[in-house]
Amino acid sequence: MIGHLLYLLISASLLLSVPSDTYLSASRLFVVVGAIGLWRYSWAAVNLVRAVWYQRIAFPKMRKTAERRFQKNSSAKHTFFLITTFGIETAVTIRVYRALFEAAQNGPNGATIVASVVDMADQRLIQSIFTGIGEGYKGVRLEFVRIPGTGKRDALACGLAAIKAYRPSSQDIVIFVDGDSCVPIDIIEKSAPFFMLDSQVGALTTDELCEPKGSQIFQDWYALRFAQRQMMMCSLGLSRRVLTLTGRMSVFRGDIATDAGFIECVRNDEIEHWRLGAVKFLTGDDKSTWYWLLKNGYQMLYLPDVQSISMEQAPKPGFVESASILMVRWFGNMLRNNSRAIRLSPAKIGHFTWWSILDQRISMWTTLTGPISALLGAIFIDPIIAVAYVGWVMASRYIYCLSLMLFRPEFKITYPFIVYFNQVYGSFLKTWVFFRLDRQRWTRQTTVA
Repeated sequence: MIGHLLYLLISASLLLSVPSDTYLSASRLFVVVGAIGLWRYSWAAVNLVRAVWYQRIAFPKMRKTAERRFQKNSSAKHTFFLITTFGIETAVTIRVYRALFEAAQNGPNGATIVASVVDMADQRLIQSIFTGIGEGYKGVRLEFVRIPGTGKRDALACGLAAIKAYRPSSQDIVIFVDGDSCVPIDIIEKSAPFFMLDSQVGALTTDELCEPKGSQIFQDWYALRFAQRQMMMCSLGLSRRVLTLTGRMSVFRGDIATDAGFIECVRNDEIEHWRLGAVKFLTGDDKSTWYWLLKNGYQMLYLPDVQSISMEQAPKPGFVESASILMVRWFGNMLRNNSRAIRLSPAKIGHFTWWSILDQRISMWTTLTGPISALLGAIFIDPIIAVAYVGWVMASRYIYCLSLMLFRPEFKITYPFIVYFNQVYGSFLKTWVFFRLDRQRWTRQTTVA
């Protein structure tokens, strides 16, 4: 509380220390920046209202309807899990697979787990986890797919080909899981009913919690990121089309996940860039699956009451260096898909979804207008403008972080600073990546493009 009180006092002191005539002398600057700011804050407010409505009102009704229809359908469904494991700590692998096997037992008609691995050591470890419980995992079938270390896309495609041999129907589900993510024990019970809502529901994704290893600021950065994710995904969930089907854990309708076109999109996806030519996707398999469903008119739902737990390791010792590596990968995946998604018809994918995709492209430029304008104003008009800008940033980001408490109860005093870091530094990285869409690198793997 002392940190929060000190923060608020500094923010108020900065704003009150600026003479009124300074605002008048820089009125034109404030009008321009204020107009852009009004647009950005209005857009944030719209997403906040939509998110609260979805989480508190729309989604509970949706779940009741889905579960009621699911109970009326007496036919049992089969569940397939597809999990990829490569370069993950032994302790994490043990925890992840134990959670996976326990969740698989809850399938109403058994479950099949396809583990796509590279190293024989991983296969032996996973097999020992599976057989070490004795008769504990009844009704669960475990199958391995070995690949020669050619990347996650090949791992997923080979795993899907193995699942396709079982001929899953539209009543079955396929759950994609990362090798560092723990699925909730009731994932089948919580997710399967939603495919009964509409035949156009092709996939869904869920809330996430993260257990990052690294400095305290790195842990706070991840906690804030997932709080923001919960808010934005709830807002998009109201339109039944989220902007990503996270690779950590997402659920797909069985016949869609084993469609030949879907598998080929996972294995080989690329865009034709006007300057770079054909850019083949190395990372971003979750964006490829999302785009395939989006262009084919399927709905993609969000379940805010279901949480997976992922374990994340800081890729580098320093916070900024680690954040840079991760953001470059995330932003690259987003921007490589952004242009082709914008070209889809708003009438087909939904006007709000289309505008949200367009906003991804615009926001990386508008976010930079604030600090650049403040800097120019301080140089050419009055240095105290910089003081007013710092005070405004502190106040506005604090209010934004308060709003996130509607979705996550924790609010650390580091959050407003992290928000501003993500916005400004993130925008610089986005603009840098925008002109280098062919550069890609996995965090754990050595493969690069």
